[in-house]
Parts: sequence; structure tokens; C-alpha cells
Amino acid sequence: MSDHTGRTTGRGEGRSPWVRAGWLASLLAAAIGASAWGADGDKARPGWNQWGGSPARNNVATAKGLPIEWDPGQFDADTGAWKPETSRNVAWVAQLGSQTYGNPVVAGGKVYVGTNNGKGWVQRYPASVDLGCLLCFDDRDGSFLWQDSSEKLPTGRVHDWPLQGICCSPLVEGDRAWYVTSRGEVKCLDTEGFRDGENDGPFTAEKVQASEEADVVWVLDMMKELGVSQHNMCSCSVTAVGDLLFVNTSNGVDEGHINLPNAAAPSFLCLDKRDGKLLWAAGTPGANVLHGQWSSPSYGELGGVPQVIFGGGDGWVYGFDARGDGGKAKLLWKFDCNPKESKYVLGGRADRNHIIGTPVVWEGMVFVAVGEDPEHGEGVGHLWCIDPTKRGDTSAEIAVSLDAPTTPLPHRRNQAVIKEQGEVARPNPNSAAVWHYPGFDSSGNGKLDFEETMHRTCGTVAIKDGLLVIPDFSGLVHCVDAKTGQPHWTHDMLAASWGSPLIADGKIYVGDEDGDISIFELSAEKNLIAEINMGNSVYSTPLVAGDTLYIANKSHLFAIREGATPEAK
Repeated sequence: MSDHTGRTTGRGEGRSPWVRAGWLASLLAAAIGASAWGADGDKARPGWNQWGGSPARNNVATAKGLPIEWDPGQFDADTGAWKPETSRNVAWVAQLGSQTYGNPVVAGGKVYVGTNNGKGWVQRYPASVDLGCLLCFDDRDGSFLWQDSSEKLPTGRVHDWPLQGICCSPLVEGDRAWYVTSRGEVKCLDTEGFRDGENDGPFTAEKVQASEEADVVWVLDMMKELGVSQHNMCSCSVTAVGDLLFVNTSNGVDEGHINLPNAAAPSFLCLDKRDGKLLWAAGTPGANVLHGQWSSPSYGELGGVPQVIFGGGDGWVYGFDARGDGGKAKLLWKFDCNPKESKYVLGGRADRNHIIGTPVVWEGMVFVAVGEDPEHGEGVGHLWCIDPTKRGDTSAEIAVSLDAPTTPLPHRRNQAVIKEQGEVARPNPNSAAVWHYPGFDSSGNGKLDFEETMHRTCGTVAIKDGLLVIPDFSGLVHCVDAKTGQPHWTHDMLAASWGSPLIADGKIYVGDEDGDISIFELSAEKNLIAEINMGNSVYSTPLVAGDTLYIANKSHLFAIREGATPEAK
């Protein structure tokens, strides 16, 4: 753990958790690293087949020779057409919708990205029709291939916020892609769409089977079949190990922002990715969900056990045995990522947060930070390193009453410890907290100033060479030691960051709401190499496949490569 300054404090438990994690976790981390999971089998056209590149979700690539200078080019003010002659080091540009929050993935010679219908690629849905869209492009030239279309739910913004589109990333393996729609469905698609002239099943009831349309293989409607009620949107970037597909359902509160329409609905799922059959489900956060649940799962073999890690809408992170137990969920551990005295209130004033980013598995440990719906604004945050070999409630603190100081209080939604009722927070003797980073008092004035604070984040950490990098929603990029939590540097991008960093080729790439991509040297000393504006807000995360950097801004997807010149389509 750490004190309020961010300094690491010892746990007095003998051997380091990094040693206890053992050689098995290290071997597994190497086996499921980005280079192994990112490849799609076509060696000439390497991929990045899911959010974070692997089930460990560490957005780190092994690419070399990536550009640090490029110009996205200009666009015609009347037609919106890209002027390729004005660009530099850009291979192609594809038009997306009017708002894009999904992170692109690359596999099998195709690029997939979630957006809305602002472009109107499919003839039967002109741009005036609001949809959630998963678009598929050819990775050679950015030409449009097909689209999966999710019509808006009739219940409106409580379940399906206007113009937000698809806010997650698909998982692609071979000729199948899996993703979560804005309608609360888990879908399996044929990566060829109907371009192969076949209608793969068991689902064969597509309304239109034209070459520009998606071919749905199976679909699980979580709202109809499982009673899920997502708040504002449904978004989860799924992952899989073998035939096990892991999903966060997004179950959340109603339009009043207080009650859950169905607190008994599951929050976390394990499906058979071949047919969508439910293998096990967990409703662990239950009625304690603060707002929504939009985190994505990660996976690792930790302490000799295959674990799937979920970030909950109650601000807790949960570790389950990925295999389940006789068709039921098997919870191994849980960790409260908020201080026990923190409180959740509406309107963005809360200091108790839920989890938006994705847990990351690295060298046998789990890394996660807390966040909030961006609509609720900025606030204080917390970044944790957790030892997943512990069992039970492994939070840093336990909530107790002074009348019964050895008996933990039950899990409560808004506030775990209410001092006015004679309740206190005590150190947890079973704590799995390796370190805690709330920020760092670098000025030594006894408080955390703005540029020293870890704020709420929508982002996910990236770790390479023992350096952990994460941007927060307030626009600060933080670099800390991954094993100790000791701070190295922060940088204020002067604009909110909705995404996560990419680490590749000895550099860090981070986007912000002003449309800037900040490029840093991967170093314990801050070195800002360049800032390049993409012409529109960047809400997503850069990724790399082969020697190509892919960046989606609000309205376009760019394929950026050193020395690239656009080819005529």
C-alpha cells in the first residue's frame, strides 16, 4: 500500500508478491503477449485482434520504425472529401460516423471500428438514420467492406444514447468476430459478411443479405433473455480464451439514476463463443452498482488458476475462476478500489467512483484505476496494483463499527463507512494491495495539487520495461514504476483524455479531446517528442499492426506508416 503522498509502504508479508507470482505466470504472460495474440495467422498481414492486443489487455506492441511525424491532411469544406496530396506518411483514410468512441482492431486483412451512422455507408440506412455501426474496411487501402447495423432501442436514451454508436471493440479470431451492440446484444459475425455469398448460421434471419451487410452467426439479446437493463449504453470489449467468451453486461440504473430496474440481472458472463450458450453468470455487484458498468474483462493464469478479471460498476474489481464451477460463477477474490469513507452522490460531486477502464494483467499482477461517466466531469481517482493470488475480500481496508471492530460491515452502495454512525475503516490483514497511487506531492507542500493528482480515468494502463503509463480524464499523463508505484513524471495535455496509451517502438502515443496525439519517449524521464493534431477529437486509443499505426478521430480512421503515400482506390 501507500500513504497519501503515493510513497510505497510495506505489507510485512515476507517474500515479494512478484516472486510469489512464480515462473508460471511469467511464462503465461509471454505466451499470451501481444505478438502471440495479435497475429491472425497471416504472417504477411499481422493484426491486433482485440482491445489491448491480448486477453491480458496490455496495449504494448513489438513494432519498429513507427512514425513520429505525419500530417493527416486536409478535407474539402463542402464535400468532406480527403485531400491525400496534403497528407504526409498517411496510407489511407476511411470516413466513419459523426462520433467515434470505439477502438479499431485489425485482423485477417480487415480493420474493424465502432461508430455511428453519420457516414451512411449502407444504402438502406442513410446518414439521417441514427444507428450503432460496426464498420469493416480492407486494411490495404481502407475501402469499405461491410457494416453491422444496430437500430436504436425504442426506450431511448436511458438504454441507447443518441449518436453514441458502438463504443466498444470486437474480438476477431479466424473467420469470426464477436462484439457487444448498442442494443445490449452479444453478436458473433462472419468476418466475410455476405461477400462470400453464404449465410452462416444458426442465425439466418438477416433482413438484407447484400454484400455490404454483416452476416450474423448467432446473437444473445441480454435484455430479453437475461433481464439486463444497461444505463445509457451497452459497451464491453469482449475477450476469449479457448471457447470461453467473457462479457460485461453493462447492467445499470434507470433514468432516475438511483434504482436498478433489475438488480438480480447478471453483470458478468461466460459464454461458449461457438454458439452463445451461457456457461456461467455472476450478478456480484447487484444493487450496489453506482451508475453503469462499461468496463471490459481481462484474463491471465494467476497463481496457477485461470482467472478472468472484471471491473464492476460498484467500484470493486473481481477475480473469477474462468472455468466456473458446475455451471456457476466461482469468485476467487474481490477488491474495493475506493477508500471506505468515499461517498457516491449524483451530479459529478462524488469521490466514490466505479471502473471504466480495463484491468491489465502484467507479470502476475492486476492493475486498475477508477473512473466515472465522462458526463459527470472530473474528480479524484485511484490507481492500484493488486496481487491476484489472495482470496476473499482483499481490499486495502475493511469497514467496521466501533461496537464490533472485528466484524466487517456489509457492502453498501453509496458509502462503506459513515463516521457519524460510529463506523471506521481499518487496515485489512488480508489486503492484496501491492501499491496505491493517488498522485504524488512532488512540490512537498503537503497536498496534492492539480498536476500532482491521479484523477478519474476512462483509460487503461500500458506497461513496458517496468514503466506504467496512464492518462486521466483531466488530461494528465502519469508515468510510474510498475512494481513499486513510485512516480516518475506527469504531463498536462491541457485537454481531457478519453482513451488509453499505446506503447510501441520505444514510444508512448496518447490522444486527447483537442485532437492532439502526444508522443513521448518511453523513459523514466519525461521527454515529449511531438504533438500532432488529427483535425478532430480523439476519443479512442491508437494501435499498431505490423508497421502501420491506426488512429481514429471523431470522424475518420487513419492508417499511418513511415514513408506511406496514398494509393488511388
